[in-house]
Amino acid sequence: MPPSPNGQPIDRFDAFDADPETVARRLLGQRLVRIRDGQRLAGMIVEVEAYLGEADRAAHTFGGRRTARNESMYLPGGHLYVYFTYGMHHCMNVVCGKADEGIAVLLRALEPTEGLQTMRALSPTIRRDRDLCAGPARLARALDIDRRLDGLDLRASDAVFIERARRRAVPHPNILRTARIGVGYAGAWANRPLRFCVRGSPCLSRRV
Repeated sequence: MPPSPNGQPIDRFDAFDADPETVARRLLGQRLVRIRDGQRLAGMIVEVEAYLGEADRAAHTFGGRRTARNESMYLPGGHLYVYFTYGMHHCMNVVCGKADEGIAVLLRALEPTEGLQTMRALSPTIRRDRDLCAGPARLARALDIDRRLDGLDLRASDAVFIERARRRAVPHPNILRTARIGVGYAGAWANRPLRFCVRGSPCLSRRV
């Protein structure tokens, strides 16, 4: 596996065992890395959403639903759950907690930092670099994330992993919480403040 840019061994983020809201906060400011054809495509995580499992009407596991599509969401924390939606987009989630809980964090936006030329080639219709990973579908396209990576273990994979870019979580005053995006069908759950953003980031999927 290619080392980090400074030549040091990879320091992987591995704090996936908590509930989705806690993991969501911890992920902000960490570095998502995709190794593609030996090249690093990477960015700082600036926007995420928590999905709380079978009680959460917006979660794919609501009511204990378990299908071939969402099976990876029931893996132990630290695995990827990648799904295909609207017949055209992939979205990338980090599974949390213990096996069979069915909880996860959706990665909604990155601040791109490495491999931007390749990201531009993968997303030729995006004009501004700050928009390359501004939204879960754009993020997946810019990093070439699809169902082939579903179920991958972030703790062990050489293809996708999260580097610990910071030791301490982003301070609470620097985190914005809002309702999640695109889950109006979920009733009262649509208004829960389960979207977490780095305050002031120009790379969010939707400005706050």
